[in-house]
Amino acid sequence: MYMHFIYPAFLFALLTLAIPVIIHLFNFRKFQKVNFSNVQFLREIQEQQASRRNLKERLILATRLLALFFLVLAFARPYIANRNTNTTGKQNAVSVFVDNSYSMQTLNREGSLLDDAKQKAKEIASGYNINDRFQLLTQDFEGKHQRLLSRDEFNDAVDQVKISPQSRSLQQIISRQQNLLVTQLGAIKSAYIISDLQKNMIAKSLKADSNIAISLIQLKASKLPNVAVDSVWLLSAVHRPGESEKLVVRLHNYADEKADKIPLKVLINGSQKALGSYTIAARSVQNDTLAFMGLQAGWQQGLVELQDNPVTFDNKFYFSFNVSSQMPVLLIDGGTPNPYLKAVFASDPFFVTYRVPDGNVDYAGLNSLPMVVISDVKTVSTGLAQQLKTYVAKGGTLVVFPSADADLANYRSFLQAMNAGYPEKLITEAIKVGALNRQSLVFKNVFESFPQNPDLPAVKKYYQLSASHGGQDNLMQLTGGQSFWTGYTSGHGKVYVAAVPLDEEYSNLPRHALFVPVLFRIALLSGHDLPLFYTLGQDETLEIPPVQISEKQLLKLVKGDQSTIPDVRQQEGSTLLYLSDQLHETGIYTLKKQDSMLATLAFNDNRSESDMSYLNQAELKEFMPKSTALLTGGNASLKGIVTETNFGIQLWKLCIILALIFLAAEILLIRYFKPDKQAVKQPV
Repeated sequence: MYMHFIYPAFLFALLTLAIPVIIHLFNFRKFQKVNFSNVQFLREIQEQQASRRNLKERLILATRLLALFFLVLAFARPYIANRNTNTTGKQNAVSVFVDNSYSMQTLNREGSLLDDAKQKAKEIASGYNINDRFQLLTQDFEGKHQRLLSRDEFNDAVDQVKISPQSRSLQQIISRQQNLLVTQLGAIKSAYIISDLQKNMIAKSLKADSNIAISLIQLKASKLPNVAVDSVWLLSAVHRPGESEKLVVRLHNYADEKADKIPLKVLINGSQKALGSYTIAARSVQNDTLAFMGLQAGWQQGLVELQDNPVTFDNKFYFSFNVSSQMPVLLIDGGTPNPYLKAVFASDPFFVTYRVPDGNVDYAGLNSLPMVVISDVKTVSTGLAQQLKTYVAKGGTLVVFPSADADLANYRSFLQAMNAGYPEKLITEAIKVGALNRQSLVFKNVFESFPQNPDLPAVKKYYQLSASHGGQDNLMQLTGGQSFWTGYTSGHGKVYVAAVPLDEEYSNLPRHALFVPVLFRIALLSGHDLPLFYTLGQDETLEIPPVQISEKQLLKLVKGDQSTIPDVRQQEGSTLLYLSDQLHETGIYTLKKQDSMLATLAFNDNRSESDMSYLNQAELKEFMPKSTALLTGGNASLKGIVTETNFGIQLWKLCIILALIFLAAEILLIRYFKPDKQAVKQPV
């Protein structure tokens, strides 16, 4: 190993070593002449005094030279290079990530982990030169952090860091740091990640630029017990005023020990609707159902709240849904209204039917309808077929009753595109429905008791339905095992295809007792409202039913005094809202068009922060690149570790100490080394 200098230009100051030498070579002290009558007896004493005085002056000269020499070396900043030492003379570009996620609220000896992280970020900056540049990165990935700062600007920015609901993976963090550092041509690039390093931050081996030195600083936190609400969902797809609602709550115990009697309550529009207390086994997930009723029509603001200490940031879970006073159903026919469908939906005022012939369908309004029924249409046009395919893929429910004179080739292309069975050929034989799939959601809660020999629909002739390649739900089967009325999953929606037209010449299904409850159940399961909740940082694009806006009519999300205007784009059958990272606070937001309310949306945190498990050194070595350094302050200063890592073993402090020692030695020599007194003690 060799010694190097950060500022070698200061070595020219070594020329000043000539000054003490010149002073000592030319003694400028003025002597006073003293006359003695006889100096015979003084000659020996004078020789001894001169010898001792010369020794003292040489020692003083040596201490002065050494003190000045080490002082000059201190300004030149000597260091012993190691194999990790960067090239000197270049500017450093340093990216420092400060984890400000919810888990950083955990306390340690230094206060909160976030306070500790901010202090360590400043220590890292202090380990570099005054001319180096720094990037501050946080979980927010804000645009203002995509630039390099001076040391003072960096320290000011660190002081402003606050807790954020965002949670990024290590790969996202490293990639974000690299995006800025690779633009700094000619600079020495370094990246630091200060975090508690939860296990959820890493899932697979990470990729990093080999030209960027990455260092991890893991903050030690204690494992804490924690229970969180991971998700909620309602069992009813369509919500009617005054009816009973069942909310399923997914509870997750992230701790290694059982959580006992955790109290939980459900609030709707600020009023408590349900209450419970739950015991959850260690490291397990538990689903519990809570029932409530008495809701009025309109948007409902829901909150599930539990009491769980000491981790409290995930104790609230927001959701929202709409209670409809009526449900629209679109009936498409070949030009003649079907009397059976009209009679079915007219029997319940909750359903509002809109009937149109197949040539007059308003394609733009399809996505606002939860259910579409098509019957008695001989040939489905290409345009209608494509729009219905898009409608189903986005979550709509389509019920198909083929016409008596159906164009089978046309129906094949129409239904096959949605991965649904299609009528292949007409079978003219009398047969009966032999079985109901009582496990289907359609028949759930339909029968109080099921008879042993039920009266099932009789069939005179029917279309044989093709086999489907996707998942299917056989609502009814004929005695021979053929499908009679089957549901198929297509995209986010469902397609229900019947083997008979709604014509009594084919079957008695239109007048059978099962016809009405089955259609009602399909309709009530067809709700495709907006999701109950969204997740901050993940759901950055929201899809809503089509909304027409102009330059003066903007959509905005409002929560209290906070108002956010998303980027709006129109696509076929829907409107997309791009939020990016504009929302930072959980809760209920109102979507408005000017001053009119369109919907109520709920936003929650990413629950990945709830698991208070941390990576150990072995796991970090497994996933991180081999060149990654894991720094721990311990008893030493992080600043010293960073300095030694980047600049080798620093010797300037040692030089200062040695300079002071030699200055002290000079003072001691001048004050206590008295050769004259020693000479007087000799006999004359």
